[in-house]
Amino acid sequence: MSDTTQPEGLDAESPGCSASEPKGRAGVEDAWGSPLLERSRELGGARRPDEGGSSTVAASTPAVAPRRRTEPQEKRTAVVVGGGLAGITTALALADAGVRVTLLEGRPRLGGLAFSFQRGVLTVDNGQHVYLRCCTAYRWFLERIDAAALAPLQDRLDVPVLDVTKPAGGRLGRLRRDALPVPLHLGRSLATYPHLSLAERAKVGRAALALKALDLADPALDSEDFGSWLTRHGQSARAVEALWDLVGVATLNAVAGDASLGLAAMVFKTGLLSEPGAADIGWARVPLGELHDRLARKALDSSGVRTELRTRVTSILPNGKGRWSVQVPGETLDAEAVVLAVPQREAHDLLPEGALDAPERLLEIGTAPILNIHVVYDRKVLKRPFFAALGTPVQWVFDRTEASGLSEGQYLALSQSAAQDEIDEPVSALRERYLPELERLLPGTRGAEVRDFFVTRERTATFAPTPGVGRLRPGARTKAPGLYLAGAWTATGWPATMESAVRSGVSAAGAALSALGRPRDHLFELFEEAA
Repeated sequence: MSDTTQPEGLDAESPGCSASEPKGRAGVEDAWGSPLLERSRELGGARRPDEGGSSTVAASTPAVAPRRRTEPQEKRTAVVVGGGLAGITTALALADAGVRVTLLEGRPRLGGLAFSFQRGVLTVDNGQHVYLRCCTAYRWFLERIDAAALAPLQDRLDVPVLDVTKPAGGRLGRLRRDALPVPLHLGRSLATYPHLSLAERAKVGRAALALKALDLADPALDSEDFGSWLTRHGQSARAVEALWDLVGVATLNAVAGDASLGLAAMVFKTGLLSEPGAADIGWARVPLGELHDRLARKALDSSGVRTELRTRVTSILPNGKGRWSVQVPGETLDAEAVVLAVPQREAHDLLPEGALDAPERLLEIGTAPILNIHVVYDRKVLKRPFFAALGTPVQWVFDRTEASGLSEGQYLALSQSAAQDEIDEPVSALRERYLPELERLLPGTRGAEVRDFFVTRERTATFAPTPGVGRLRPGARTKAPGLYLAGAWTATGWPATMESAVRSGVSAAGAALSALGRPRDHLFELFEEAA
């Protein structure tokens, strides 16, 4: 979820319309990094926000305090490049400390990869983004831009899971929690989960306890893949499909065999094994553009941040006076600090020589795609707000009717993570594959008219969480004084999510304020957890 310019596309096919719409460009920041399930904070020793490396985060996470600004006698200056969640967070944190900030974004909107666009009467999110109660940094971000009420959390974790291979009446299982301490909060749900055998459930419990015992600070975890670890701990292929990948693919944007054990352990320990309510799911009840563009812009304006859209940075160079020159078409900006809150490849291209010891490592950080399938029916076909699926290519399905502004029928969005095999398939092939699958899952679709069918593709939605990626992710500081990095791909300790993006912005702001001699108290204050 860092923010820069990465490919994004929209293809469409509906009755009477088979033309593809033009592909655009989009940033990779909060990419639903795994749009579906934003993960949680790890309960451990908290690092200061300006420290690099994969850190664990205490239950009370350091974050930016809302709306308290310090006015210095002489304004310090900073330029933030990239207007996704990482860049917005950095700009707000710097402005709250009294720094004069200019935020530059090449697109005509803010929000990175968590954005909305118009399609006829629909307001469409490019992909389904959710977060968890343990995503304390992103929750602070929502509060900071006055948007928390527009993206509420579940009262209690409850995920319907439909297995299409089972006979009618036995297809529905649920992953939900009780008001009990960890790990008992999931005990009843696991004991009655119909998609695993009794023996598989018992083995899942033992593997969960072994996972909980892992030390996330152990660098060896990053060199092993999660799938091999699960096999060693007695997990069957069915258990991986029906539980571990059900959660892991959505959060990591990779199947267990392709994911770093370190990142997978972080996801499961933080989201499911830290606190009873850590995995409660939240999502926007309005278009993402309302949150990450309009309300974020309002907060930036109120903080005195100068925001320039449709502005591409062509170079960033030291000017020999302990300051930086940021070149944009028709203007050169002068600043004491510059934060690159853009995807890793764009950061590599903009970094001046000597800023990192091994800048080529940024190019070794792979990317992973997410495919989003959008279907509009002429009637209501789904009663639940969302569900996950087994025994079918369909992964997660969300009802986006109300948020999109649709007044008749129902609009469903399918979020398909780790979509390497399908990301470039034509719309006609995807339509032929997924409409029958929805009919298998939802009987109400069988007599319904499909009024629209279209696809959004995020080919570089997230960084790939492969084994060894941890050593490639840099911290906020560079070797060039006054130049910093932010983005979900930096060393936050989290996979590519909205949470990781916001955390990276806090880290970059902390490092910059330390060098500028500006107060950082607001970065270390603890924000309250919602009940």
